[in-house]
Amino acid sequence: MAPQDAVLGWDEDTNAEAYDAFTRAHPMYGATSRDLARRARLADAGLVVDLCGGAGATARAILDLIPDRARVVSVDNAAAMQRVGRRTLTDTRLTWITAPAEQLADHVPAGNADAVVCNSAIWKTDTAAVFAAVAHVLRPGGRFVFNIGGGFAGVRHPDEQSVRTGPSLNALIRQVAVREYGYAPPPTASSAPPKLPLETVTEQLGKAGLAVVGTEVTAQHSTMAEKKAWLSVPVFARPEGDFTHAQRMRMLDAAYALTTPDAPSVTSWLVVVAQRPETTG
Repeated sequence: MAPQDAVLGWDEDTNAEAYDAFTRAHPMYGATSRDLARRARLADAGLVVDLCGGAGATARAILDLIPDRARVVSVDNAAAMQRVGRRTLTDTRLTWITAPAEQLADHVPAGNADAVVCNSAIWKTDTAAVFAAVAHVLRPGGRFVFNIGGGFAGVRHPDEQSVRTGPSLNALIRQVAVREYGYAPPPTASSAPPKLPLETVTEQLGKAGLAVVGTEVTAQHSTMAEKKAWLSVPVFARPEGDFTHAQRMRMLDAAYALTTPDAPSVTSWLVVVAQRPETTG
């Protein structure tokens, strides 16, 4: 299988370039990043951690809100993503650390961070370990703001149902894969419990010493055209299985041809704001 046709992961240059191009051309990650950064209350921050920061889309939103004297540390395990970020985001207040989210406490001094922000990634980590690490680096009163995809959290915003006019692009891709490539989809997981519901998150945060101070189910509005662009990023391409990236792109094109480009598409998110309690006495 040729490298350009292989299933590419987060730490591949081709994927990192495609992901960064998507974040610049489409509003999804920029909008969610600005929302999380706003909830983190950064006006007086001195040190902010962008956790699972990738190529810097969320760091960019954080930098827009912090004082000139403040610093941002972007932590991500994918060096390829950070190589792209270092090239395109050169603000001197930003430092890049290549490390797993679970090892955050090895790289940020205890009690020094005013806020930790994590966009579109927390469910890919060992959340119990990450929450403990976040609690370690936050100062008393510091905020931890993150979001969880609706499917992982088991939540759906009313807008997601109200705009549904036909099969999703993912469903159409599966249909094309079955019809033209002999794809055998895995058993449906629709009845499986959510991977990371709020009850689990709240329990794990509490064990780490963090309290939930706010939650909201939000809706990210986009179009089929943006969804197609997102599914063109190698790490997001569908379906799973023994297909080359080129084959996945042909399936995507065939599925997209069955849609209307400006048809609305809505993604639900569970936004969580947690806080390390203030010290007393």
